[in-house]
Parts: sequence; C-alpha cells; structure tokens
Amino acid sequence: MIPQNPAERMAYKAMVWTWPFYAIGALYVVGPVLAWILGGMAALSLYLGPAIRHDLRATGSVPPLIWLWILGMCVMLVALWVGHLDWGLGLKQTIKSSIGWAKGWALLALFPLVGAVLPIRRSILIRGQCVIGAWTLALAPLLLVAPYIGLPERIFTSPFKAIGGPGPEYFSVYLFTFDPASWTPRWQFYAPWSPFAALLGVVMVLFALEEKDRKWMLAGVGAGILMILASKSRMGLVGLVACTITPRLMPLILRGWAWQATAALTASMAVLGTTLIALAQDAVSTFKGARADSTRVRATLQRIASERWQNEAVWFGHGTVHPGSHAVEYMPIGSHHTWYGLLFVKGLVGFAALLVPLALHTLVVMADAARHPRGRLPMGILMTIILLSFGENLEIEAYMLWPGLVLLGVHLREMSREAAP
Repeated sequence: MIPQNPAERMAYKAMVWTWPFYAIGALYVVGPVLAWILGGMAALSLYLGPAIRHDLRATGSVPPLIWLWILGMCVMLVALWVGHLDWGLGLKQTIKSSIGWAKGWALLALFPLVGAVLPIRRSILIRGQCVIGAWTLALAPLLLVAPYIGLPERIFTSPFKAIGGPGPEYFSVYLFTFDPASWTPRWQFYAPWSPFAALLGVVMVLFALEEKDRKWMLAGVGAGILMILASKSRMGLVGLVACTITPRLMPLILRGWAWQATAALTASMAVLGTTLIALAQDAVSTFKGARADSTRVRATLQRIASERWQNEAVWFGHGTVHPGSHAVEYMPIGSHHTWYGLLFVKGLVGFAALLVPLALHTLVVMADAARHPRGRLPMGILMTIILLSFGENLEIEAYMLWPGLVLLGVHLREMSREAAP
C-alpha cells in the first residue's frame, strides 16, 4: 500500500501523522492547509489537462454533485457577508469570519472535489484510517491509566492557537477529561472533545470494515470501538449500530421478499404498535436521562436559537454566534447543533445552502448502496455526518472529517466512470 502520486502521498501522510500532529496541537492547522493545497492541485490539474505531470492528471470532469457542493458553500459565504452587513459587525469581524469560512464550510466542498478529480485511491484512505487506529491502540494504555495514576488532564496548549480558531481546546493536548456532571473520566483521543471523538470512532469503524488486510481491519475496528466506548457518548453508540448496519441492508430494497416481510411487519403494528411505541418512548427517556444536564443545555440552546431566528433574522441570520447565559452554561447561542446554528447565524439561506447538496448527495449514495457494495462506505459516512449535525457544528469539525469527505468525492468519481460510455 504505497502512495503512487503526490496527492496520495500528502493525504496518506496527513492521516498517518494524525497523532504526532495532535501531540503538537497542529491538527486544526493541518486540515484547512491540506484542503486548500489539494484543492489548488485539483483546480490546476483541470486547467492544465494533459500538460500536467501524468500522475496528477484529472481523472475526469467535475461531477454535478461537486458543483452543487461548491455552489452551496459559496452561498454560505454570501449569507455570512449579508448577515454581517445587516448587523453592522464591521470589516474586521467580516474578514475574521470569512477566514473562518475558509477553514470550515469551504472544506465541505474542497475535499469532495479533491477526491473526485485527483487520482487518490479508495484503498489508500481505508489503510490510512487503519493506521490511525493502530496508533490509537498503541497509545490507549497510557491514556486509559492516566486519570488513575495522577497524570494531568491537559498537557499543554500549542502556540498554534495564535493562528486563531473556535477555542483553545482545538490546540490543546489532553490525556483525558473529567465529566463535570459525574466527575468520572472521559477520553477524547485526538478530537477537541469526547462526543466528537465518538463519531470519529464510528468513521474509523466504517473505513476499517472495508479493509482487505485482516490485521489492519482489526486494528481499525478495535480502535474505533474503543473511541466510542471510552468517550461515553450516546450519539456514538447510536452511530456504531445505525451507520454500520443500515448501508448493508440497503440491497434488500431491491428484493421482493423483503417488501413482503415489511408489509407483514406493518400489518402486525395494528396489534403491537401501542406496546412498541411505549417501549420506544421509554428508550428515548432513558437515552436522554443518561446525561440529563447535557440534554437540558442542548434543548435550551436550540429553543433560544429558534426563537431569536424567527423573531430577529429570518433570511440571513445574525452573522455570528452570540454569547450564552448561565441558563445554557455560557455556551454560545448557535452552537451544538448544525441546523439550529445555521438558522441563527446564516438564516434560511445558509440552512438551504447545506440542506440541498447534503440531501441530494445522500439520496444518490443510498441508491448506489442498494445496488453496489461500493456505496456502503460513503452512505455510512454521510449518515455519520448527518448524525453529527444534530449534536455538533459541522463547519468547525470538517478539519477532522476530511478523509470521509475525500472518500465521498472518490465514490462520485467511481460512479461517473461507470456511467461513462
């Protein structure tokens, strides 16, 4: 598994060196820099055509879905500018927010473009994730024992924080953190916080399940499950089950007996429906009660964001997040939920700019997963991204999701090749 061109080499090395980059607090810098360098290479390969070196030539034209992602993220930038103008946030804040867009929302278009245009193989991305898993398993004993032998939670905060970002946690190196609600340790590995680490664990499992080498596959799956369990995230547990099983069940859509079984199950709901609904409600209550304080804060943030969006800035939002009060533990209004955050910060325009390409891409991938095994991994990744969007802000976490975003582009390239005459 040797990279065959500079693009593959950069992507593979960036994955292999994830933990060393984290050790110096540089991951938040590496993601956007990689996106713009590889994105520039993709644009150059399209522009130069056969004049560029043979191992960097574009693998084909840009798929329509990639153009839709590019358009959506450009609309996101326009919504940001209009929101800043509406609320008189000034040139300095507008420039700062535009740089934030370049490090966040823009990555949702750049990385799929890279995967669709540059000759990066799916297998390289899969192996890269498994290598991260091997690093994780090797470091796990130190991380897991740290809170019990008196080691500090945070080792240091990197000087890279001077570059600017959402917060110091993106540049800090942690061994573990204590949950303020239960005062028990939680682990976040190389992510800025534990729930996000759990979703990264889900992505790692999804990639590892496609690995052909059994040893690397076991390393990736084991590390991913460890990240999900040690982070103690409810969303991670849901993702582990839903995002791995659902794509593998998609081929049943094309089977006649599966529809007959579904019809019989639907008919049985007349008898069992009430009991199942009660059981589901109990399960949801237990799920929310597992971290009641977190659930309360998130619900309050969503309610405030929704009310202020409807009453103050329907079309283009408030331009930026606003400080929260003690009622939400001083969490910013517009955070902890991509969709409510978009409505609050960028209004209906920003909301649609993400919803349209994400929804259409999901439908395309679901259709391909139903008829071809190659669609399983991209469908699982998109399901994870959608799940993540209901508990986190996608734009400030795209820098860690980039292998999955590149894979989405690779998948569209594979589909385009099949469709070509």
